[in-house]
Amino acid sequence: MKVDASNPLWRFRGITSTAMFFFAYLYLPIVVLIALSFNENRLATIWTGFTMDWYVTALSNDDMLRAAQNSIVVAISATVLATIAATLAAMGMSRGRFKGEAGVSAMLVLPLLVPEIVTAIATLLFFVALGIKLGLLTVILAHTVFCIPFAYLPIRARLEGMDPALVEAANDLYANDWKAFRRVTLPLLWPGILSGAMLSFIISLDDFVISYFVGGAGSTTLPIYIFGMIRIGITPEVNAVSAMMLIVSIVFVSISFMIDRIRY
Repeated sequence: MKVDASNPLWRFRGITSTAMFFFAYLYLPIVVLIALSFNENRLATIWTGFTMDWYVTALSNDDMLRAAQNSIVVAISATVLATIAATLAAMGMSRGRFKGEAGVSAMLVLPLLVPEIVTAIATLLFFVALGIKLGLLTVILAHTVFCIPFAYLPIRARLEGMDPALVEAANDLYANDWKAFRRVTLPLLWPGILSGAMLSFIISLDDFVISYFVGGAGSTTLPIYIFGMIRIGITPEVNAVSAMMLIVSIVFVSISFMIDRIRY
């Protein structure tokens, strides 16, 4: 196939059909899942009629609500801790170049590159070696570490776009470091902080692998609960719970993306 190098990629022959196939392969199963969550038949794959009863059943399930409460507690706790740590790390990294900066930057984003199953097993072994009892606290700690890179990257990107002369001007006006941060840096940085926090929240809320390995009795999160439901067969109730989680994820990711695009 002859390709004109001056043309953009989307003009290549077959690129449109390839892209359509990719998006259909990626998103069509999700559309089918949402559609089947309204299936009247208990057999999820056989459509017999439209109903909202499975959403009512899911929202009336005490075990599911308890698992959802655990997920929210873990996600909020991990988000707050990870966002604070990520903000401090981003502020420290933005102060200027220092010896070992590249290594520190690599360590901060390493959880994004390491397979999640490896992180989960390593974290489990770490807690066992320290004699820490597995439970909701260990899930929160593990999620905090895992979420730091997701909060760090938007905050660091926001700091990179800030004019350092603004802080210098505040110092020239006799503002100490704390006052310069509170009155100048923080108002400009808050979209990045909020974007990173929302991204961390949804990453923690949806996580299964780490929660499965480091969780203990009474720490069942919603993804683990859904996994338990699937083991006895996929029903429209499972589809309904999955659809609700999907909607929440889409809303949070979309808001995070829009906030991150806010200009100074």
